[in-house]
Amino acid sequence: MIKHQKENELIFKRLGIHTQNEHFVYMREDCHVCISEGFEALTRVRITNDNKSIVGSLNVVTTDILKQGEVSLSESAVLALNIKEEEKITVSHLHPIDSLRAIRSKIYGNDLTDKELQEIIKDIVAGNYSTIHLSAFLTACAGYKMKSKEIIGLTKAMINSGKQITWGKSMIVDKHCIGGLPGNRTTPIVVAIVTAFGLTMPKTSSRAITSPAGTADTMEVITKVNLTAKEIKKVVGKEGGCIVWGNTARLSPADDILIRVERALDIDSEGQLIASVLSKKVAAGSNHVIIDMPIGETAKLRSIDAATQLKNEMEKVAHAIGIKIKIIITDGTQPVGRGIGPALEARDILSVLKNKPDAPQDLKERALLLAGELLELSGKVESGDGNNKAREILESGNAYNKFCSICKAQGRFSKPKLAKYQHEIKSEHSGTVIKVDNRKLAKIAKLAGAPNNKTAGLDFLAPIGTKIEKGQVLYIIHAESRGELEYALEYHSTKKDIITIELDTKF
Repeated sequence: MIKHQKENELIFKRLGIHTQNEHFVYMREDCHVCISEGFEALTRVRITNDNKSIVGSLNVVTTDILKQGEVSLSESAVLALNIKEEEKITVSHLHPIDSLRAIRSKIYGNDLTDKELQEIIKDIVAGNYSTIHLSAFLTACAGYKMKSKEIIGLTKAMINSGKQITWGKSMIVDKHCIGGLPGNRTTPIVVAIVTAFGLTMPKTSSRAITSPAGTADTMEVITKVNLTAKEIKKVVGKEGGCIVWGNTARLSPADDILIRVERALDIDSEGQLIASVLSKKVAAGSNHVIIDMPIGETAKLRSIDAATQLKNEMEKVAHAIGIKIKIIITDGTQPVGRGIGPALEARDILSVLKNKPDAPQDLKERALLLAGELLELSGKVESGDGNNKAREILESGNAYNKFCSICKAQGRFSKPKLAKYQHEIKSEHSGTVIKVDNRKLAKIAKLAGAPNNKTAGLDFLAPIGTKIEKGQVLYIIHAESRGELEYALEYHSTKKDIITIELDTKF
């Protein structure tokens, strides 16, 4: 036993265990603290070092990897406490979390008050909730179980949970896509166009939730996206815009915590989605926002009724928090562009910005639509002239020059690379493509390694309406290892309706 210890004090030993962002504490089964406090595996405990304190889940060790009087922490907890080997920490019981009562109440169908939502978000940001608690909150709110007043309260609570950037300007523009559509990477193109026009657009984006790539994942291939709020202000002050990951800037930090759990659950709570999108906009200082809402059988929104319901709720919340928005309902029946996965999407973005003849025209036209709508929403361009103005800026090369300048201001400008392994999926029949399953294509890209492996994903080469000959390539899978390529191919072999081809009929 190590001498001169306080009752609940232990000596920290680093084991180098990574648990993503979840905090864990590791203690011996026969540790005097475990015995005296009655701790069991997965007990939520408070860990304190000097003036810093976090909450973590206990894992019990039954070998001699830890000596008597030693304790270890997961790497995320080490980072949070900024602790060094052999420093002393105390482990104690976690006091009851009062806000969990509100979540239990919501599970039974009761409405959450503004005060309860503030307390829930406060505890989430403080790290007091385990993944189980977060899952319970998200599930209790999913399926349109939140009323408009609750969504407004949640949005305000999430705005107040982190930093807010102010720009000293009356108009700050932004755009967001609801998601669910592989390859729909219009944001970088829109930012380049509207900032080249002269508008201010500080774009903070998320990483992938259930998709093979988020805007932040894709932009990370080209430039640095982990900017602080101070760095964001510097880039935007110089270039008029940025395209960064919102997490490191601590803008609506509760959102990023919830997104990680949503990703694991593979769900999107509608109320959380609205609060997520709009809280990030307000935190980034935006007040004029275009929302891209794709609809398709295998998109996130599957019907016009679902889109209309979400549109109405989002407009109510936007009005309540002082944002002017316009929601654009778009085609969500198939992927946009060719690339699905960070590096492949980055390649498509650059080809559109460079005005290459072989650039994916569907990606170009959708970006021009959204950029044009944003120019018109700003009031700086007359109604009906937005698309033409956006096209002029893009095709003149000004948008590409502005994009390069923004990337360099953020830290670097790098060209995308391709994965080591590729495999062509060819058609077994001749005919016409009549249907595409977005979710299954996204699944293949994720099994190939996206978004964690930046060059992984797939190239989609058979849009709806394409005339296909037997043996023609439908899509190309990209992977960084043979194992991940095999995962994707195994899934492909079990699914026959990823791309539906209406066979040619011979008379």
